[in-house]
Amino acid sequence: MSESAPDPRLQSLLNRLQPGPVRRVKVIGFDGADVLVSLEDTEGRGVELGRIPRHEVSMRRFDDPMEILGVGEEIEAEEIGRWREGQLHLSARACENPELRSFLVGIQPGRILSGTVSEVHNFGVFVHLDGEPEGLCTGFIRVPDLSWSRINHASEAVAVGQRVTGDVITSETREGQVTVSLKALLEDPLIRFADRVGQVVRGPITKIIPFGVFVRVADCVEGFLHLSDLAEEPVESPDQVVSEGEVITVRVAEVDLQRHRVSLRAVMTGGDAQPGRFV
Repeated sequence: MSESAPDPRLQSLLNRLQPGPVRRVKVIGFDGADVLVSLEDTEGRGVELGRIPRHEVSMRRFDDPMEILGVGEEIEAEEIGRWREGQLHLSARACENPELRSFLVGIQPGRILSGTVSEVHNFGVFVHLDGEPEGLCTGFIRVPDLSWSRINHASEAVAVGQRVTGDVITSETREGQVTVSLKALLEDPLIRFADRVGQVVRGPITKIIPFGVFVRVADCVEGFLHLSDLAEEPVESPDQVVSEGEVITVRVAEVDLQRHRVSLRAVMTGGDAQPGRFV
């Protein structure tokens, strides 16, 4: 099975989501909604100042950070990075629950995990992962990571109470969440479809957008047909000449495994070179 090259921008994001070093810090004051802390300099130059942004103070709801932390209190916080002329930013929420943190840092990208679906929403699925701390729900699956098929709602792929197994994308201590992909454990259907370039196929239009239509050309495979290929004369919108669900005949022009897309051409009575009516 061929594998596409990793997107360097995605890899950079995933690297930033990995847990950072844990530091012992002391609360010395507040700057608006942020918490100011002091900590020992790792280079042995004494004490340096750090900052815990408001959204990194706690996973609990609060109106003022002073409800959570007090001046003189010592806590553990995870390094995030350096901003504001090199000032160290940290996350207290990443270390707030030691049991949760221990569970999360023990999970590496690429690990296979199973769990039980607890909630299904239009934006994704929450999963109780096996081995997670009691009373918490740490797994999350984005809708695009549920299936290779185009789906409009997560409920088309999974249901509450269903057991699922997926590949870990990232384990985030600051969010207290493990992002999982079910799709990653399934073979990319484009790999088997790639040898059909040049073939004529029939399929239903699954989605209409302003500059073209998507057509289902095989199980879990959809291709894109550009607006310019839809009619003899230029039209402003695809729905002037076709409708969703309509079955049309197309030719597979290209299968791009790197970008995971299929390009189509219409098969016309006058041939591909001359626009005409759909066969």
